[in-house]
Amino acid sequence: MANLATSMLLCLSLSMSYYLQAFHAMAHEWPGGGSTRFYDFKVQTLRVTKLCNTKEIVTINRMFPGPVIYAQEDDRIIVKVTNVTPYNATIHWHGVRQKLSCWFDGPSYITQCPIQAGQTFTYEFTLVKQKGTFFWHAHVSWLRATAHGAIVVYPKTGIPYPFKQPYEEHIVILGEYWLRDVVQLERQVLASGGAAPPADAFTINGHPGPNYNCSRNDVYRIEVVPGKTYLLRLINAGLNMENFFAIAYHNLTVVEVDAEYTKSFTTDSVMLGPGQTMNVLVTADQPIGKYSMAMGPYMSAQNVSFQNISAIAYFQYLGAAPNCLSLPAKLPRFNDSLAVMTVMDGLRSLNPVDVPKEIDASLFVTVGLNINKCQSKTPQWNCQGTNNGTFAASMNNISFVNPTVSVLEAYYKKIGGHFTEDFPDSPLKFYDFVNGAPNNAPNNTQATNGTRTKVLEYGSRVQVIFQDTGTVTTENHPIHLHGYSFYVVGYGTGNFNPQTADFNLIDPPYMNTIGVPVGGWAAIQFVADNPGVWFMHCHLDIHQSWGLGAVLIVENGKGELETLPHPPADLPRC
Repeated sequence: MANLATSMLLCLSLSMSYYLQAFHAMAHEWPGGGSTRFYDFKVQTLRVTKLCNTKEIVTINRMFPGPVIYAQEDDRIIVKVTNVTPYNATIHWHGVRQKLSCWFDGPSYITQCPIQAGQTFTYEFTLVKQKGTFFWHAHVSWLRATAHGAIVVYPKTGIPYPFKQPYEEHIVILGEYWLRDVVQLERQVLASGGAAPPADAFTINGHPGPNYNCSRNDVYRIEVVPGKTYLLRLINAGLNMENFFAIAYHNLTVVEVDAEYTKSFTTDSVMLGPGQTMNVLVTADQPIGKYSMAMGPYMSAQNVSFQNISAIAYFQYLGAAPNCLSLPAKLPRFNDSLAVMTVMDGLRSLNPVDVPKEIDASLFVTVGLNINKCQSKTPQWNCQGTNNGTFAASMNNISFVNPTVSVLEAYYKKIGGHFTEDFPDSPLKFYDFVNGAPNNAPNNTQATNGTRTKVLEYGSRVQVIFQDTGTVTTENHPIHLHGYSFYVVGYGTGNFNPQTADFNLIDPPYMNTIGVPVGGWAAIQFVADNPGVWFMHCHLDIHQSWGLGAVLIVENGKGELETLPHPPADLPRC
């Protein structure tokens, strides 16, 4: 162990600068905002040097990660996005429920056409009864890899946190870094029919840390005062990997997940899938020193290559010698699903909740991978999936295909031919989903392609059972629902059995992204009270690219406050 000195260090924490002008405005009829906050986002390229390599990446305002949006509950947010890159772009405000503002949700070809080079689009939405840690990210191709940032929404003035006020707060964004152009990479992977290569590095706030080549000084650090408690706002903005996070010799007390307070519980590590956020309290209660904050892989699938080098940041005490060795963090094994389930077991809403007592719409949705038969005349180039097939992914064995105009625009303007309203409530066949029969590759694993939607009546009480399948391999799938949060009323391993499934209807966690357990199932419930077109998809981008998604259409209710407004005048055109 290194000798510990008492020399004071200058603060080296990353500056999360942001562009913000706050204008107080009269409360609107609907939604009732407090302040209106204006941001100017320019989609721009930035030349960066990492991992011994210099390249151009797509960013917002030439920042990586991008600018932080700060707000209070019920504030109105206006973001002017100007695209000055050659790539298509959109921004999704992940976890924001977009009450009556579906046009501004952001997923390309679902609620809008992309913002093309040289175009501008202004997003406007209100954080109706929402507070906590969210994030924004590009929602076209794989640009999320570098175009992402945090949204921090504080409680209304005078309303405290339901836990002791921390000494400081820090945003910690987990990511993946690629040396290749991610837009070209996605095209090449899809053309090959095979799997995506692993990322070249994991990153914490854009920094790989000392385990990677040329990265000894490319490291993020938080300087802490002994005895003080810190709130870390964890965000997983990565593309294709779920990740464990831990701090050497320090416990993490979870107090919020997906921007909703939870009963506090303490653990030594947490796992976040892409799209998930989590607030944890950490007390600097160890001897003065430099402690590693580590981010490493959770890979639940079989026979998949992945990046296994951990990203490292420093949790560094004031008074630690500048050159002292960092104490290593202990992460769970890469396939430790028990560690994942243990944290999930601990998640409970802070207060008792009102879950639907009766269900109007019940869906059973299988999620998993497929092997499609090779249709190419050059199979050596285009059929590199298992058994010389091509990889696909599906819900209820239907692989989602993006239309050529957005589903929302086609639905709103009644433009035929772009989608169908026949997404099935359950798979065509029930069988032993987890163990693969009868879909043992290469037989019978073909997915059906389509832009299929499920229409829900306004106000209907909805339950969805997500069931992982073992057609190719069982795997933990982070499923995100746009436009809604939902109660996770149950989950378990194996095939879902309604006779034995244990549901929590007292204090289930309220989330927007649920990790469907490897070889297992998860049950969610929500009330369809927000009209519009909402994407439901796996937040592993390669799975989304392969088609692991579907669209829910929530019809208008009665009156102005239950009706989707007209589209904005500057809505991008395809």
